[in-house]
Amino acid sequence: MSIKHEQKKWNNRYAAAEGKPRVAQVLRENSHLLPASGDALDLACGLGANALLLAQAGLAVQAWDLSSVAIDALRSHAVAECLPVQAAVRNVDEQPPIPASFDVIVVSYFLQRALAPALCAALRPGGLLFYQTFVKDKVSQKGPTNPDFLLAENELLTMFAPLRLRVYHEAGALGDITQGLRNEALYIGQKAEGR
Repeated sequence: MSIKHEQKKWNNRYAAAEGKPRVAQVLRENSHLLPASGDALDLACGLGANALLLAQAGLAVQAWDLSSVAIDALRSHAVAECLPVQAAVRNVDEQPPIPASFDVIVVSYFLQRALAPALCAALRPGGLLFYQTFVKDKVSQKGPTNPDFLLAENELLTMFAPLRLRVYHEAGALGDITQGLRNEALYIGQKAEGR
């Protein structure tokens, strides 16, 4: 699928979006782990709920997405709330983050496995990666159906093996499937100091 086709698809989706965007659960429930200051990236940010939370926490935030509609909406929200968010249209496949450039990176509902080494490298020593996306072991039809965009069991642990595991959740179909977060994996990893 061409970049222009992908961009048009996401522009249409964000143009039709209603309501306030939601912060990813992995970030919302673990925001107490964020550093008091530093540089953060919301990668594939969509409408930017994660970016706004990061800026509210005192971080200097960059937010990247392929959709110009999403980026324009995020810029408007950031200006209205006087938050330091630099939002840009960016194809992260062609322009991944440069090494040692961020203290925090957040990725939610975006899976591009080939970017995993670049994300690890983009963290500064002690930096944190917050990641949340859909898994193959789903209990409902929520999320994508294309297996390319679904995680295998414990795949995030393998993808980000160079990082120290700090938080992980993947319940699958275990136990009472009407309770708890299902269909998704949550991950927080930390780059070792001095690396």
